[in-house]
Amino acid sequence: MDQLTIYRQHIKSLLSQYVAGAKPQDHFESQLILDEEHDHYLWLDVGWDGSKRIYHSIVHFDIKNGKIWLQENMTDLDPAEALVELGVRREDIVLGLQPPYKRPYTDYGVA
Repeated sequence: MDQLTIYRQHIKSLLSQYVAGAKPQDHFESQLILDEEHDHYLWLDVGWDGSKRIYHSIVHFDIKNGKIWLQENMTDLDPAEALVELGVRREDIVLGLQPPYKRPYTDYGVA
């Protein structure tokens, strides 16, 4: 199996695990958007709380140029480290949620 396929599987598995462990809510639903064609993977919360619209990106990954980009993490979880534990090389994870000037100081890859 090639590396890209493995990375896709790891991301999908991790996001599915996160959503399954999330506390169910009456006023919104958690959705997984798993776009393998364009390599975008998102966990969204969507719904209404009375008259207030709920539409939040909770965790967002992209795969670009063979690297996994963590674009958003609104949890207390550490998805980058979870990917490392699954066998993804640190240099293949880019913290896109960090400004480019900070990325060389992380324990992860830079683009």
